[in-house]
Amino acid sequence: MKGGLGMGQMMRQAQKVQEALKQAQEDMAKLQIEGESGGGMVKVRMNGRHDVQGVEIDPVLMNDEREMLEDLIAAAVNDAVRKVESANQEKMAGISGGLNLPPGLNLGL
Repeated sequence: MKGGLGMGQMMRQAQKVQEALKQAQEDMAKLQIEGESGGGMVKVRMNGRHDVQGVEIDPVLMNDEREMLEDLIAAAVNDAVRKVESANQEKMAGISGGLNLPPGLNLGL
């Protein structure tokens, strides 16, 4: 291919990307992110696979309305989800950044 990558070079590059993706997925699964709400009164720890690892609730909230506590827990989970997604996107952008992929081809990233 004139001015481009040869087929063998493209295949090696694709294999490197596949290996990098696998490693990134393993790294993200180990990632620990903390989301919070209520000024830190409710905290949720989540891994990169969106599995909730733990919930911390300030004892002061135990005397409040159940509905408010439920809302704070949901908000903390949502905060953790957004942070995990952001971390995952950053990790994947680092992998695909130097590949010169054609527009629209994202290899599932």
